Amino acid sequence: MNEENSKAQKAKALFKSGYNCCQAVVTAFADEEWFKETGLTAQTAVKIASSFGGGMGRLREVCGAVSGMFFIAGLKNGYEPESDNDGIEKKNHYELIQKMAKEFIEKNGSIVCKELLGLPGAQSPTPEKRTHEYYKKRPCADLVYMAAEIAENNLD
Repeated sequence: MNEENSKAQKAKALFKSGYNCCQAVVTAFADEEWFKETGLTAQTAVKIASSFGGGMGRLREVCGAVSGMFFIAGLKNGYEPESDNDGIEKKNHYELIQKMAKEFIEKNGSIVCKELLGLPGAQSPTPEKRTHEYYKKRPCADLVYMAAEIAENNLD
């Protein structure tokens, strides 16, 4: 795979352009045919994903990049309860989610925002300015990259 054209690189660039961590991961996949076939537009996906940045609205709970990874997995491989009478599709989907979470944890030690950033829990709802210093002290751009890469590798 061409590194420059990867979903991971696109997600990192989106994050650095101002998207939150979840929005960046989700939007990196918006040009995929399977994404378009859902009927969900990139604009609507960005709005849905807006709640999950900063570990759920800066609560510092589940990392927004991880939430984005799971969002994309559901869009591509999610199940519909009406057609999954035996629960096999649900089981298979949850296995995929747990596999991706395990990969993320193996690389980063956690899927929890406050643990990844070494910060306390809920803080002010006001996000920090995205400056050079912000990017120096925060691993978020790299976490976004890893989450998109894990999703891309597991969904192909």
